[in-house]
Amino acid sequence: METWLPGLAVLLVVMLAGVPIAMAMALVGAAGLTLVLGFVPAMAIVGQTAFDTGLSYSLSVVPLFILMGNLVNRAGLSDELYAACNAWLGHRPGGLALATAVACGGLSAVCGSSLATAATMGKVALPQMRRYRYDDALATGVIAAGGTLGILIPPSVILVLYGVATQTDIGKLFIAGIVPGLLGILGYMAAVRVVCWRRPEAGPPGERLALAERLRASKGVAGILGLFVVVIGGIYLGVFTATEAAGIGATGAFAIALARRRLSWRGLLETLSETAATTTMMFMVLIGALVFSNFVNVAGMPGALEDLMRASNLPPMAILAIVLLMYLVLGMVLESLSMVLLTVPILAPLMAGLGFDLIWFGIVVVVVTEISLITPPVGLNVFVLKTVLPDVPIGTIFRGIVPFLVADVVRLALIALVPAVVLFLPSLM
Repeated sequence: METWLPGLAVLLVVMLAGVPIAMAMALVGAAGLTLVLGFVPAMAIVGQTAFDTGLSYSLSVVPLFILMGNLVNRAGLSDELYAACNAWLGHRPGGLALATAVACGGLSAVCGSSLATAATMGKVALPQMRRYRYDDALATGVIAAGGTLGILIPPSVILVLYGVATQTDIGKLFIAGIVPGLLGILGYMAAVRVVCWRRPEAGPPGERLALAERLRASKGVAGILGLFVVVIGGIYLGVFTATEAAGIGATGAFAIALARRRLSWRGLLETLSETAATTTMMFMVLIGALVFSNFVNVAGMPGALEDLMRASNLPPMAILAIVLLMYLVLGMVLESLSMVLLTVPILAPLMAGLGFDLIWFGIVVVVVTEISLITPPVGLNVFVLKTVLPDVPIGTIFRGIVPFLVADVVRLALIALVPAVVLFLPSLM
């Protein structure tokens, strides 16, 4: 029997036993390499993988973008961003929910984390929606769904890790995520309008603000929007690389936090500590995934999968559909980071061999991973939101997510069937 097959089974058992995912992948991968190659070569591979990952120049973008997001949150962006969106949309039916969808997209552009976006907007947006007697299902559904945009709208840490794992251009991945991210926001807004059209009482409109008040509310986010334009625009125009953009973004976020007088010495220390802790966690998962990936590669899993797919005589799009279904199933037991890092090194060569563009495939993977974040029975965004909002039943949140899941499936189908939606902007770089 191929050694990679029992290796996958052992990995699943170890993870279900409660072992942290990073350690589970590293231990099973190291044990598998030992069985295939022997102890000394296996330990050499494990040590070299950890060493190379820790010193990777490409991965220096990760802590910088995490620091950028933490500094922006420390500067109080989430409250002001939501206030600005509410000023322009709050007077419409379902306006507060519309504002939440847009604000989630804006926060995702500087946060890079789906779980953090959902938790933050849960604290900021839900009290306002409850004040206007919004239906809890609609309110929590739009927050949980909007939070998923955190791993797609650039700068996205998961896109960085995907780019490193597949040796694809990180800047092009960032630009490729813009249109699908905007489609996600528009899809969620459409879902809100459909819900409010069917049940107007679910999202009653708020008061309409004068133009002067709207402009005043928008001033608070001008600096952050400018920072996003500089970072992403600089990458798009080739002025600087993604790594240089991360440094500029972190520096700009630090300057904005200082200018708003929101950053004390203690706050700076806490921000740096949070950044270090998050970065360490991500690197541990990445190293574990790479060790396990080395094992399955040495054991011949990618070649076996490719032979199996070719022998099946299935068309490439049918194989893609099977892969997407697999991601939805994996989303029931794994969180997004470990799921992408575990599968992409195995599946990317197969997809490239079938003629799929790896930048396009990266966006497809992230979008289907977004869907898994709000899919029952697990849906990590739902459980994060439940932690923030303990008085809302979990069934209510899942019920509210249904219209947004429909919007996500439509978006995924569009991206999968029309690759130009993803590849048009990167082709102009």
